[in-house]
Amino acid sequence: MGNYDDIINLPHPESKKHPKMPALDRAAQFSPFAALVGHNAAVTETARLTESRMELDEIRKEELNEQLQLLKEQLLQKPQVSITYFVPDSKKDGGVYLTATGTVIKIEEARHQVILENGTVIPMEEIYEMESTFFEYADD
Repeated sequence: MGNYDDIINLPHPESKKHPKMPALDRAAQFSPFAALVGHNAAVTETARLTESRMELDEIRKEELNEQLQLLKEQLLQKPQVSITYFVPDSKKDGGVYLTATGTVIKIEEARHQVILENGTVIPMEEIYEMESTFFEYADD
């Protein structure tokens, strides 16, 4: 006869005072201790890539100014435009280039902003490129 033969087939004891702990909570008891809180976030942030801002020459700046002026003159015709612009990163050097496409509803010269119908606000000094059929007709 073995040491545990008298209890081996008995049901597992259940407490009448304490409810059974869910398996997820039990597993959390044994999760690894994070001694370096925030370390993974810092490593991830350092590894995140950003783009450098591309500087425009004076000729390109003048072209963009002419395109903005043309858009301003055509606001009543609700011009459709695709604008590629730079968004500086708030945590590190560089940023990302985004392209927004939509109808221009307002050009605020005092605030240096282009506002699209979908609510996108684009700082004029961050614009890198603009495309619109209005520009193609203006060249003719």
